[in-house]
Amino acid sequence: MYKEEALEMVREDGFNLMYVKEQTPEICLEAVKQNGYVLEFVKEQTPEICLEAVKQNGYALYYVKKQISEICLEAVKQDGYALQYVKKQTSEICIAAVKQNGLALEYVERQTPEICLEAVKQNGCALRYVQDKSMLKVIPNSNKNKSTVMSIF
Repeated sequence: MYKEEALEMVREDGFNLMYVKEQTPEICLEAVKQNGYVLEFVKEQTPEICLEAVKQNGYALYYVKKQISEICLEAVKQDGYALQYVKKQTSEICIAAVKQNGLALEYVERQTPEICLEAVKQNGCALRYVQDKSMLKVIPNSNKNKSTVMSIF
């Protein structure tokens, strides 16, 4: 199979990478741009290929063999739930994840008031995942029968 044929095939459907015997970085890059999940079939992952895969689909982080902070950050920016596949969570990565989807708080290993507040601001339902409820300061809202989370200490 010639390089041009392979490029055309993976641009049409990234999963066609499975049938490419002689993978080049260019072919792999085009495949993951079309579908991030095909990172699973990339024989020689590079940071650039992995980065493009997670930009297309944050869940592709699952297939990244060598995670670096930049790749993890891009993955959670694309889909906060990708946080569940981050091997070394940092505050920056966790905040980015909960800003994208507050419910990703469920996967934060070390919750801080700042991370919890960002999660709840993004999605009030994230309150259920706050591990230390004593961090919450609830104040009455002017609307009857409702309260508002004012801050998290």
